[in-house]
Amino acid sequence: MAGKDPEKEKFVKEFMERKPTRCSECKGRIKYIGGGHYECYDCGHQEVDDFGKVKDYIDENGASPAIVISENTGVPVDMINAMLKEGRLEIPEGSIVYIECEKCGCSIRYGRFCPDCIRNRTNSLKGIYFNPDVGEKPKNAPKKRDDGRMHFLGL
Repeated sequence: MAGKDPEKEKFVKEFMERKPTRCSECKGRIKYIGGGHYECYDCGHQEVDDFGKVKDYIDENGASPAIVISENTGVPVDMINAMLKEGRLEIPEGSIVYIECEKCGCSIRYGRFCPDCIRNRTNSLKGIYFNPDVGEKPKNAPKKRDDGRMHFLGL
């Protein structure tokens, strides 16, 4: 866990490059209003990012395979898959196709890992961070005074 996830960094970079930064009508500043939609401060024109396009398509047409969503929205399939792995989208229950857990390969609806692999991962982290052998106490520590006053070292 020393380095950052290169796949996540790639997604964030691509997502930010495809995100609107100025109004396409008047080139004014825009603000995020939710669900992948932005509104221009000056003229009120609304812009939509890739997430908004995918969300709007699913809201209008229901759940669809990523390739169909990609063809109808212009959002690359890789970006849709990255949104699934980020947990921004989820595959509906009862679908015939799911994504795979990166650790064990079982089917999941969204994210990168299944609940079992996450549980195992966090349990092993707890074992490292909450192990009483980690972080040894000093043997000759001075006694603490709890009288609420400021104390100075006797130098």
